[in-house]
Amino acid sequence: MRVLHVISTLEPGVAAGQLRLLVRRMPYDCEIVTLGAAVPFGAPVHRIPSGRDHDPGAVRRLRRLMLGGRYDLVHTHLRRACVQGRIAARLAGVPHIVATEYHRGDSSSALYRVSERLGQVTIVGSPVVAEQLRSRGVPECRIATIPQAVDPAELRFDPILRAAARARLGIDPAQPVIGSVGRLVPDKRFDLLIRAIAEVPDAMLLLAGDGPARADLERLAEIEGVAGRVRFAGPVDHPRETLCAIDVFASPGQSTFGLATLEAAAAGLPAVYGSCVPLEARAAARAPVPGTQRLSQDRESLPRALRAEMLCLAERRGARLPARSAGERYDADHLADTVRRLYERVSTRPARRRVIGPLLGRLGRPGRSGHAGGPGRTNSFPLPGGSVRNA
Repeated sequence: MRVLHVISTLEPGVAAGQLRLLVRRMPYDCEIVTLGAAVPFGAPVHRIPSGRDHDPGAVRRLRRLMLGGRYDLVHTHLRRACVQGRIAARLAGVPHIVATEYHRGDSSSALYRVSERLGQVTIVGSPVVAEQLRSRGVPECRIATIPQAVDPAELRFDPILRAAARARLGIDPAQPVIGSVGRLVPDKRFDLLIRAIAEVPDAMLLLAGDGPARADLERLAEIEGVAGRVRFAGPVDHPRETLCAIDVFASPGQSTFGLATLEAAAAGLPAVYGSCVPLEARAAARAPVPGTQRLSQDRESLPRALRAEMLCLAERRGARLPARSAGERYDADHLADTVRRLYERVSTRPARRRVIGPLLGRLGRPGRSGHAGGPGRTNSFPLPGGSVRNA
């Protein structure tokens, strides 16, 4: 089977990380096309730059690539790639189309909802995203919940890597470090970590990642008087180096699946978190993962938990905890096997020959806001040979 993965960007993040784990384990001839920056990925990578969802030129180029590659299945990742990739795949006559949604809110646009009807199934990583799709009219039969996963072997602790990372960041080898990894955006609530570090004597905070909130977080560190104890590591290609460098992991955000927290546990770190779906499920089943603690809504919960972890660290004389897992279903091998079985199930169904002209024609050209135009406006997506049916 020839599979083309279409992704909005290969920059470090959840989607690129999950795709990398998947491609390395799939028994298929896989290629990747990115609508953003291209980076080495361990598989052939094509680049078709696109900066917006409604981009007929990018759809035409994607269609040409798909026609030339004679792919059996197209798998799209992230909103822009889902919109353009599904439309291009149907125009190119690709027999089977699968999508993966990683975040809440990505399926809200009218154009996205129309493109969803051109695929066969959408994979989601959590029940929250699945419920969002259902609330927007996606039938249950077109939703598959497959949790995000980690590869414990990629995250094992390495003292040499720890020493090198700390030396590069200017952190003393004996310095207790609290850290987190993720995009610097308001939803992650890294502001709470900066405020909390002021109440944890002698600890340093390391934030790995980049994003639009970085300048605000740097200003907050100055205001709180802890700028000298906060390090911004910038974007990282892989979390392992950061996880090796820190002693306690903290993720105070309340609206995430919790993949970074699973990675921290696999790296042998104690972890305090605001939201982690797999760990919450384990705790609800009275089988909590040792060394993990969910934060309460109490404002003092985070600094109190961090002070407690600093005491435990001192008692262990800086030793790591054993690597822990939330269960086999969050392992990368399980992810790949489940997606492989989904591919096989989808590929046994008859290829969909949905008429797409009327669907796209409902939208017309998007206005300034990026939403659908009014009645009477015609569809501007390319249709092969002037036909409204698949090529």
